[in-house]
Amino acid sequence: MPDNPLRPTSPSPVSDLTVSFVQASLQWHKPEDNRAELASHIDAISIATDLLVLPEMFTTGFSMEAAQLAEPVEGPTLAWMRNLAASRDAVVTGSVITEEDGHYYNRLLWVRPDGTFSHYNKRHLFRMAGEHEVYTPGQHRLVEEWRGWRICPLICYDLRFPVWSRNTAAEPYDLLLYMANWPAARRTAWITLLRARAMENLAYTMGVNCLGTDLRGNSYEGDSALLDMKGEYLVEVGNQETSITRTLRRADLEAYRMRFPALLDGDAYELQL
Repeated sequence: MPDNPLRPTSPSPVSDLTVSFVQASLQWHKPEDNRAELASHIDAISIATDLLVLPEMFTTGFSMEAAQLAEPVEGPTLAWMRNLAASRDAVVTGSVITEEDGHYYNRLLWVRPDGTFSHYNKRHLFRMAGEHEVYTPGQHRLVEEWRGWRICPLICYDLRFPVWSRNTAAEPYDLLLYMANWPAARRTAWITLLRARAMENLAYTMGVNCLGTDLRGNSYEGDSALLDMKGEYLVEVGNQETSITRTLRRADLEAYRMRFPALLDGDAYELQL
């Protein structure tokens, strides 16, 4: 029988991972302005990083105007992300409104320094804003391996669904990401669920939100955060515009999983899509 990837082992020689994220105000429906604003924040990151995370729909804000705003697969934002990934020698990730084969997607792009990329289409569409009436839901989760770390990137409303976020033996991960446009009116849920996902999955967890006010009058006040596998804050930034870089310690992760191997007692299940 193969080893369970979630079974704790002695700390491995795999290197630490340096991660960065940007929390910024988004200009609604202004892709060029948003790319320029985010680039200015990224330029302020002087430390070498392995991973750079941007918010959900970072070129437009959280919009249902897909017909007006959607980019093709090989669109200008993917080109911008490719240039950024190459220049920083880092994976760059964030979600973009994308059109493919007559469908619109809230699509997370995972862009590597060599220009190759993967994608994840948001699975849980926020029906309270009518997202499910405009976009096609994703059918597959994405777990990427990058510089010895396994990383699961998800989008906003996915945070409310622990089964989809579950750290499993079939698709284990070390770092769980959520990029969001999460309104201030539901701030308590954002803070609480990020901590819950970190603790229950024994994984570093990052939530990257935006600032500003959208066309419906919803206010976004950030609260981007990075938590460790115990649910303790490594970074919490409140409502300021900022770029943050921190290094995740592999030895700390593996040592905690050895001391507290709760994932081995998780319930088996089969997800029906």
